[in-house]
Amino acid sequence: MLIIAMNFIFIACILYTVGVWSEKLQGRLKPWHLLVFWLGLIFDTIGTGAMTIMAGSIFQFNFHGITGMAAIVLMLFHSTWASVVLYKKDEIRIIHFHKFSLVVWIIWLIPMITGMIYGSSM
Repeated sequence: MLIIAMNFIFIACILYTVGVWSEKLQGRLKPWHLLVFWLGLIFDTIGTGAMTIMAGSIFQFNFHGITGMAAIVLMLFHSTWASVVLYKKDEIRIIHFHKFSLVVWIIWLIPMITGMIYGSSM
C-alpha cells in the first residue's frame, strides 16, 4: 500500500509541476493546464488517502498533517478558480493566473518534502 500511495503522490507532483510551470512559461492559463491541475489534485488526494489509511487516522495534528490538509484545500481552490477564470474567459486573469499557481505549488511542496523527510526517517 505504501508503494501505491507514494506512486500516486509522485504522479501528482509531476502533473502539478508540469501544469504550473508550463502555464508560467506559456504566459497564459489554457484548458489543458486546468485538466492537469484537476488530475494532480485527484492523484494527490488518492495518495494522501492511502497514507491516511496506513497512519490509522484521518488527520494528524502535526506540521505535516496541517500543511498537507492546507495543500489539498489550496489545490481544490486553485483548480476551481482556474475553472471559473477559463469559463468566464477573463483575459486579464488568464494571463496573470500563473502567479497564483506558483504560490499554491510552492505551498504544496512543503508537505511533499516534509512527507519524504518524515517517511525516510521512519
